[in-house]
Amino acid sequence: MYFIYNILILIAAFGLKIVAPFNNKIKLFVEGRSLTFSKLTTAISKEDTVIWMHCASLGEFEQGRPIIEKLKVQYPTYKLVVTFFSPSGYEIRKNYEVADVVCYLPLDSKKNVKQFLTVVHPTLAIFVKYEFWPNILKELQNREVKTILVSGIFREDQAFFKWYGGWMRKSLTAFSHFFVQDKNSKKLLESVHFQNVTLSGDTRFDRVYEITKQNNTIDFIAEFKNNTYTLVAGSTWKEDEDLLVEYINNKASKNEKFIIAPHNIKAKAIEELKNSISKKTVLFSEKEDETLKNFQVFIIDTVGILTKIYNYANIAYVGGGYTKSGIHNVLEPATFGVPILIGPNYQKFNEAIELVENKACFVVDNSQKLSVLLDEFYQDKQKRKLAGSNALNYVKNKTGATSKILNFIK
Repeated sequence: MYFIYNILILIAAFGLKIVAPFNNKIKLFVEGRSLTFSKLTTAISKEDTVIWMHCASLGEFEQGRPIIEKLKVQYPTYKLVVTFFSPSGYEIRKNYEVADVVCYLPLDSKKNVKQFLTVVHPTLAIFVKYEFWPNILKELQNREVKTILVSGIFREDQAFFKWYGGWMRKSLTAFSHFFVQDKNSKKLLESVHFQNVTLSGDTRFDRVYEITKQNNTIDFIAEFKNNTYTLVAGSTWKEDEDLLVEYINNKASKNEKFIIAPHNIKAKAIEELKNSISKKTVLFSEKEDETLKNFQVFIIDTVGILTKIYNYANIAYVGGGYTKSGIHNVLEPATFGVPILIGPNYQKFNEAIELVENKACFVVDNSQKLSVLLDEFYQDKQKRKLAGSNALNYVKNKTGATSKILNFIK
């Protein structure tokens, strides 16, 4: 199987180069990797002690972030390397100031792996949630590098737990320890004879709770809000926006304000959204020329500030629940003690399921349900307070994974 896998990796590398000129995401994927070794050799010397963390994309980075930032404090002389597989993670965090190097992970060929690990020569390798690359894991094991998985999640349908998955199970022996999010993951690993497993929970809870201790002030958002009841809709897709716009245009009180941060911020999509709203609306890109408190709807046509904006919400709507991939991050509004509304596709996300069970998050599957819930929360301050308290308590009760992992690393 390793032989077939290595052939497939070579074919994939060739195919990606062929497709790259015609697909922007794959172009970033290919061109970004062409710079990996030059970035590493410039920043890392043979004398450095290195900790390496790998994240598939942005969500996994946010899970690994509290660990890497604590390690930076505990081991200030160590070099920290963060790698990404996906352009969507790398492009947003390529200038992450805590790491000494942020780069793409090379494709998992034998040649790439040996070159990468020779240059990086990590003392500790940390994989976040998943991404099990057989050649990398095999070489880490050969070099006796301490390797851990954090915020791990395993599912019964993965190859590790199938009759044909022996070669993949063997890859898992490279891990010194597994820190997993849930009981089912621990049970699955134990079923294939791994006992080096700790049920630690999800480091994202530590990350989002830490956010509340930072300065989350945004002056222009405060000016727009003007001490008025405000709904913040984050990472919305068109299906979400259609529901919200119907409510804004036909049912919203003049004493309700709305901040919408769309998932798609391309100019055409933003223009269509703005033109669909009958209430007075301003864009982030227009804010310098306007008196923001005079507007009822604020569309955020930029990225990077949504987390702080949730601090100003009386209620939040998290988008993506009408797409196949499902909802976006519900923990960011939850950590600010804000009631949350979501669309119906949330079953793949444990935190959303549990927030719904805790009556902190509410599912909206049509415009009528949205209207009823928004009216109830607008009218009933006590209902908002209780749901928001449920959300915050849920986050606080789930913190602590980072401490467990750092205690092991010591």
